Parts: sequence; structure tokens; C-alpha cells
Amino acid sequence: MLKVRRAEDIFHTDGGWFSANWHFSFDQYRDPEYMGFGPLRVFNDDRLIPGAIWPMHPHRDIEGITYVVEGLFEHADSLGNGGHLDPGAVQRATLGSGMQHSERNGSTEHPMRFLQFWILPDEANLPPSIEQRQYTRDDRSNRLLEVLNPTGADAVKVHQDARVFVSSLDEGKQVTHALGSGRGAYLYLIEGEAGINEQPVHTGDAVMAEDEAQLEIVAQLPTELILVDVPMQFEPVGVWRR
Repeated sequence: MLKVRRAEDIFHTDGGWFSANWHFSFDQYRDPEYMGFGPLRVFNDDRLIPGAIWPMHPHRDIEGITYVVEGLFEHADSLGNGGHLDPGAVQRATLGSGMQHSERNGSTEHPMRFLQFWILPDEANLPPSIEQRQYTRDDRSNRLLEVLNPTGADAVKVHQDARVFVSSLDEGKQVTHALGSGRGAYLYLIEGEAGINEQPVHTGDAVMAEDEAQLEIVAQLPTELILVDVPMQFEPVGVWRR
């Protein structure tokens, strides 16, 4: 079963210094139909104007995943971590027993865009930590590149049975993703145009896939995408806080 969510149907907000598309209920946006997808509970496409700072704020019992789309992403947190990430980078912030962090546009001249999503962990009160890796367009060119998995093998480690893939497809190229029993996929078209099991999707559209043996993705135009593969049945732990 595929459910296509069109870009114009996804909640949009604009605060002047930031704009965002929030795929699931978040902050003042509440929609009982879109509370999450398995342990995936937040999926935001955020843009910050030059020099903008999302101030320090607390979370707990969350695996906060960031994927940098464009610009210079700057991170800071209450543990003293910091630094910059370029497009293609992936960061996991384990906000288990509690940590404050902030997101900033590291450039005073250019806008910055990043995807940030939350996956609920498989264990409560994990020690807060940061792990990140820088990937390039070549790394994900015409393939599904695994950038996050539960083992940390050749990818950033996440504390849940979840996997994340990114891809940059040339026009006419095709990739396939197999879905195991009891698993679902949330696919977001960052840019471009593609067919997902022959369903047409365009920039900003998302696909929720369940009970599908595999996803066949064919690029109709140069396309950037991200795919989150999660178990659909899981037991929440801890007291996670948005």
C-alpha cells in the first residue's frame, strides 16, 4: 500500500527568519491523522535565512537525525559539542537522559536548508551523544546510500531498528529498495520528479509505504530523495519530549 502526500498538503509555517514543512504533528501543528510513522515521530524540512539561529532547547528520549541539504549547518549543544556540516552530512543526536541543542545557519550570506527527523529509541535514558559523517553527491550518485543503521557499520549508528538511505539520481536511472515483513518506508522527494512503483511524485511530495515487497524508484528528472525504513510495530520507551 502506498499513500502519496502532495507537497501542498503538508503543513507549512513561516516565521520570517525560518520557514518549514512539518510532515507530522509538531509544535502548534496538530493532526491526529499524522502523528508519526512507526517510531518516526517528526519529519521537518527546515530553511533558515543567513545568520539565523534556532536557540538552545531541550529534548529527551529522542534520536534526532539531521540531513543537510544546502548551505552551512552549525550545531551547538549543552555538552560542548559544535562545528559545521556541509550538504550531504548526516548527524545523529542522542537526546536520551536530556540535552539542549541549537541549529544555526553558519553563513551570514547564504540560506541554509536541512531535514530533521526524530526516531524514538529502543532504550530510555541513553547517555546524550553526537555522531556525524560527511557524505558527498558522488557517494549517493545513482544508488541508495545507507547513511544510518542500528549497527553503525559504514553509517551513523541509531538506537532503533531503523535505516536511512539517500540518493541522487540522474534522469532515467532506477533504484530498488526491498522492504522486510512488518516494515514501512517513508520516502521524501527533496527535489525532482520520479515514479515510485509507478506512482508519480514531484518535489516536496512524500510517500508512506506499507505491505510492499519493494519500492522501485525511477527518476523522470534529476532527483534527490531520502528514504526512512522503520518497523511498524514497536514499543515506545521513556518519556520523549518534543
